[in-house]
Amino acid sequence: MFGRGIKLFNLMGFEVRLHSSWFILGALVVFSLAGGFFPYRFPGYSQADYWWMAIAGAIGLLLSIVVHEFAHSVVARRFGIPMRGITLFIFGGVAEMGDEPPSAKSEFLMAIAGPLTSFAVAGCSYLAAQALSAAGAVAIAPVFAYLAWINGLLGLFNLVPAYPLDGGRVLRSAIWAKKHDIVAATRIASRIGSAFGILLMLLGVWTIFQGGMVSGIWWILIGMFVRNASSTSYRQVLYREAMQQRHMQELLEAERGQPFIDVEATTHKD
Repeated sequence: MFGRGIKLFNLMGFEVRLHSSWFILGALVVFSLAGGFFPYRFPGYSQADYWWMAIAGAIGLLLSIVVHEFAHSVVARRFGIPMRGITLFIFGGVAEMGDEPPSAKSEFLMAIAGPLTSFAVAGCSYLAAQALSAAGAVAIAPVFAYLAWINGLLGLFNLVPAYPLDGGRVLRSAIWAKKHDIVAATRIASRIGSAFGILLMLLGVWTIFQGGMVSGIWWILIGMFVRNASSTSYRQVLYREAMQQRHMQELLEAERGQPFIDVEATTHKD
């Protein structure tokens, strides 16, 4: 999906890669933290302190995304879903699956693992910030306070029922369990995901008109990504289902002793 990228490390058999676009996100995070978040939320530090806090916060965000995607990958491997690895890119991270989940239950457990893990990291970061502040480590506590906030936000955003976000996969698993049809479930979930992407783009346009040019463009890009990812994921499901049906037809024809004729291939011959 993203090419090979830069290999960072292996985490219990999962290769973690960094796509070049992540450096854009990293730079935006560092500048926004050093020039906005930390000075506003924690006044009284030097500018140099704010810069190293921002760099530490960006690294913490990267690791938080890895942990989030690692939770998905562990559950996926438990259900036998092949995983290509974890890739970090401009809009966060993705655990790249080699196939669809085998059941609605596995889909639900794999999807919900990420947000729950982010909430757990948020809680641990909050406790760490409180403990460090009480111990007098006031220069480190703000970084963990930021990680508590950003991981909570990460968990909440991913619970939005817009496919292919985690919440959208939870929704798909519920529809799948009810209809027993992964294609129909994906179609419904992807339509909601596309609508959510359009909503984000409209939010971006409104933000631009309110004077927030950078934030507005960012929301538009995220909306475009969500909308494209939802439609692409649906097409992938359709393709896989078509290939499975073709394979089953080949097996049935082989059992009957009759050759399988690819009508499409024969009709396109010169």
